[in-house]
Amino acid sequence: MKAYQILLYYCYTPITDTELFREEHHLYCLENNLKGRIIVASEGLNGTVSGLREDCERYRSTLKADPRFSEIDFKVEAHHQHAFEKLHVRVKPEIVHSGFKHIDPNVNTGIHLAPKDFKVMKEQEDVVLLDCRSNYEHESGRFRGAITMDIENFRDMPGQLEQLQQYKDKKVITYCTGGIKCEKASAYLLEQGFENVYQLHGGIINYGIEEGGEDFEGSCYVFDNRVVAEVNSINPKIISKCHICGTPSTHMVNCANPVCNLHVHICERCGWEYEGACSETCVEHPKKRDYDGTGYYPKEMNGRNPYKS
Repeated sequence: MKAYQILLYYCYTPITDTELFREEHHLYCLENNLKGRIIVASEGLNGTVSGLREDCERYRSTLKADPRFSEIDFKVEAHHQHAFEKLHVRVKPEIVHSGFKHIDPNVNTGIHLAPKDFKVMKEQEDVVLLDCRSNYEHESGRFRGAITMDIENFRDMPGQLEQLQQYKDKKVITYCTGGIKCEKASAYLLEQGFENVYQLHGGIINYGIEEGGEDFEGSCYVFDNRVVAEVNSINPKIISKCHICGTPSTHMVNCANPVCNLHVHICERCGWEYEGACSETCVEHPKKRDYDGTGYYPKEMNGRNPYKS
C-alpha cells in the first residue's frame, strides 16, 4: 500500500469571510503536513493536496464535518510521495477562472452522470462528448471521438459558441479533469439554449478510479508534480507525439526556458538531449532552468512567510 494520497476536490458553497477562512485553512494544512494548491473564493473551495494517508483522511473528515462542505466529493489517488513541493492557499474571485461569475452551479447546471452511467451513455448515437479543457490538456489525452475546443484558457469558451451550435439538438456531455469546469460550462450551455446537457461527475480522474478509464486515449494533464497521470487501465492508447522528434510519447514538460514555459510533449531521449527545452533557441536561453527529467518547476516562494503566503 502506498503511503501517500493525492486529493482532488471542489465545492460550490458560500464562504463569507474568505480572508479569515484562508488563514485558518492554511494553518490547518501546515499543521497536518499537507502540501498543494487551494483556492478560496466567496463561491466556494477548490484544491489539490497531497500528504500521508492518515493526514489526508483527517483532512477529508474535517472538511466534511463543516456543514458548508458536507457534500464535497474527493477524488482520492494513492501515491508514493508528496505530489507538491509547497503549500499555496490563495483567495481569488472564482474557484476556477471562468468568466461566468453570474452562474451559480447550485441553482442551474448540467445533469451529473456517475462514471458507470457515463460509460454507457457515451456510446449512444445522439450523444456528443465535449472536452472543456485547454489545448495543452486535451492534446495530452481525451476521450475517443470527443469534441475539443481551440482555447488557451477556460474563460475563452464563449468564443467557441458558434462552432458548438451544430450540436444543439444532441445530448451534450461535458467533461474535464475533476469536474469543476463542467459545473459552469454545462450551465453556460443551458443558458445559451442547449436543452440536453450532462456532465461527467468527478471528471476524468474519477472515471479512471471507478471505471478504469476505458476509452480515454492518452494521458490526463494534472496540476501537480506528476504533470500527467495515466487513467486508462483497460484499453490505453498513446495519442501525443514528441514536439521535437515526433515519436509517440506521454512525457510532458514545461519548457526549461522560463520565458517560453511551453506545455509540450518531449520524449525522454529528446528531453535529456535538449536539456528540457522545446527548441535549440530555448536550449541557449541564458535563463534556462536545470532539467531533472520531470520538466516540472515549482514556483518560488520569494522569501515570504509560508504561514502567510
